[in-house]
Amino acid sequence: MPSLLSALQGYSDRLLGQNRLGLKAVKVFQDDVAPVFSIEWVDEASHQASMDILFSKSERHLSFVDCASFNAMGRLGITTAFAFDQHFAAQGFAHIP
Repeated sequence: MPSLLSALQGYSDRLLGQNRLGLKAVKVFQDDVAPVFSIEWVDEASHQASMDILFSKSERHLSFVDCASFNAMGRLGITTAFAFDQHFAAQGFAHIP
């Protein structure tokens, strides 16, 4: 089962989908797509570790969500991300596409 690394990313994507595609598309995603993922929630310790990563990198365009993903991937032993930006490769993760 694939892992959805950050609940924040998932929910922001749903909101983006709602703005671009409408509420019906978000409902389809929630009912038909989201159940195939496991959600890794960002607790207080994960949040702090992710903020530490963010501040240590000092990159203007690196997001908290990316850093939370790096943190979760490291903890869970995940080596490949589905991502369209190069931040994951820069952190040593393989990425698709």
